[in-house]
Amino acid sequence: MEKLTILGTGSAMVTRCYNTCFTLSKDKEHFLVDTGGGNTILSNLEKTGISISNIHHVFISHSHNDHISGIFWIIRAVAQQIRVENYEGNLKIYCHKQIVEAIKTICGLILQDKFTQYIDNRILFLEIENESEFNILGYDVKFFDIKSTKHLQFGFAAKLFNGKTLTFLGDEPYREELFQYANCADFLLHEAFCLYSQRDIFHPYEKHHSTVKDACETAESLNVKNLLLYHSEDKTLPNRKKLYIEEGKEYFRGKLIVPDDLEIVEL
Repeated sequence: MEKLTILGTGSAMVTRCYNTCFTLSKDKEHFLVDTGGGNTILSNLEKTGISISNIHHVFISHSHNDHISGIFWIIRAVAQQIRVENYEGNLKIYCHKQIVEAIKTICGLILQDKFTQYIDNRILFLEIENESEFNILGYDVKFFDIKSTKHLQFGFAAKLFNGKTLTFLGDEPYREELFQYANCADFLLHEAFCLYSQRDIFHPYEKHHSTVKDACETAESLNVKNLLLYHSEDKTLPNRKKLYIEEGKEYFRGKLIVPDDLEIVEL
């Protein structure tokens, strides 16, 4: 079964849920997309029944701490499993060159040699550039520069085994340069920092983010079939799903998905 396991849905400074990250899963193997900002990545993997030994591919979209900091716990956990001979194969980490350098530097500062000895040995970095293509879990995955206004950041598009397409746009609004990756997508993953009706409370545009209305209008214009919203504020968390769907359905006629942490989305 192909599915997304949503490990976190929040933006950078959330405290009531975890930062946005998820796995694209095929049977028992998992492609981890971003890692959040701390070791909650490990507990959320455990809660969703995902073994670290079944993660062999990780993508880090950009260097903001709420997307990258969890990778140090992933590396430590994988290294520990290698040490006890409970990890087959290698861990491959896909990211751009500056992130490779940052991760290696920080690992050297905070992790013991018994863990870092596996870097560039069993824990491998695969540098990505615009339109880099890799086969991950049997999926043809193309990474692309999202044209961020803040830091170099990548998204990706993948063709699923069932013939459907999935596009992840990172944590900034869609830009016209990405049309070829997002147009007519079966599943589009787009950030939505808050409700449009609450834009004066959360100030999404000052943070280079979009609202539910913005994301839904974009998806409608692109003829998207399923729109998944993430990277949101957490002040409305108890009612977030209901509120976001109510606002979004006014602008988007497809299926609108507003997941909670630990939710599974079948593809």
